[in-house]
Amino acid sequence: MLIDGLPRGEAVRAAAAAYAGKHGRLVDLCVAVQQIPAPTGAESERAAWVEERMRAIGLADVERDELDNVYGRVPGLQARPALLVSAHTDTVFPRETDLRLQRFSNGLLRGPGIGDNSTGVAGLLTLAETLVELAPPPVDIWLVANSMEEGLGDLRGMKRVVDRFHADGGAAGAGGRGVLGAALVIEGMGLGRIVHQALGVRRYRTSATAPGGHSWGDFGAASAVHGLVAVAEEIVNLQVPHTPRTSFNIGRIGGGTSINTIAQEAWMELDLRSASPETLIWLDGQVQRIIERRVEAHRVCDDGLTLCHEQIGHRPAGELPFEHPLVQAACTVLHELGIEERSDARISSTDANVPLSRNIPAVCVGLTDGGDVHRLSEWIDPLPLVKGMQQLLYLTWWSAAWLTTHSA
Repeated sequence: MLIDGLPRGEAVRAAAAAYAGKHGRLVDLCVAVQQIPAPTGAESERAAWVEERMRAIGLADVERDELDNVYGRVPGLQARPALLVSAHTDTVFPRETDLRLQRFSNGLLRGPGIGDNSTGVAGLLTLAETLVELAPPPVDIWLVANSMEEGLGDLRGMKRVVDRFHADGGAAGAGGRGVLGAALVIEGMGLGRIVHQALGVRRYRTSATAPGGHSWGDFGAASAVHGLVAVAEEIVNLQVPHTPRTSFNIGRIGGGTSINTIAQEAWMELDLRSASPETLIWLDGQVQRIIERRVEAHRVCDDGLTLCHEQIGHRPAGELPFEHPLVQAACTVLHELGIEERSDARISSTDANVPLSRNIPAVCVGLTDGGDVHRLSEWIDPLPLVKGMQQLLYLTWWSAAWLTTHSA
């Protein structure tokens, strides 16, 4: 196996085999996490719960920062380069969402956020329990439950985590913090995927203001809604390449006062993505030119309509070559466990974007099968969790050993 010949490899294999007997406890842990509301930007309740669990497990240097990232360390034989293993705590669902779960006779669990990312957080905590029972790993392993991965959270939690470990040029700080040598990102669903290409994303909010008025009495006055949908029409008619895969989406739009009022204000939110950083820059430029043309046209006709185009999100791109040892190790683990690799899922926008964009080797892996992600009907199949955890433990131990001879 991949870990054969590594220090304490036999003990790691025994710990991995023991997951079969802990399956029920792991499922219960997934449910316990899912029952705690954690909308993006308001993860404090779940973060506090995770912090308490990390302390009970016996991790070193447990603390929570101002963004509700929760840190815990497994001390290694050397402090740096350290390994980061993370899972995001936030979900896409607002606090008032009914979080009741459905359990089916075939074992499936259905409920908002059960897979994304309650199962990932449960996996992180289960990994922590395993690591503290083993002899010290080759390097420090930092386990982090981070905030603000979803939506307009803009990966701010992970950005803060990486900044913390690389402050002051990477000098070691309090608690033995050292430069990150590699990162493993955990998602609850998507067993078999190895994300090693970070999909670049840029997000904008475009707003319009206008004099407005009565739909009959002031007909002809500039309308913020009319002005904004004219911009939207130009954007949706943009032609983007199929290769590299590139997309745009107006995800939200709103404004106006009533059906018989010429709108004084309107807004929309735009999501731009591309597998190529260069193509993303090109697409961004195309949108910017549309805005500039419209701004100039309204200035010339002096109709009082104004446009504001501001960036509200930036998920940086990055890539780890498929031939990199970390990617190859992840593939080997899947093969050894009899898990089929999902070769169609190597590029995505995840917390791994942040370390990859800063040339820190990173991959994102999933723990089990599931579906209906980001829907109230989200579900997971708990049965593959045993193999998912075995994958995570093997890859964690291999990465820690690899870092003793290779740095970022």
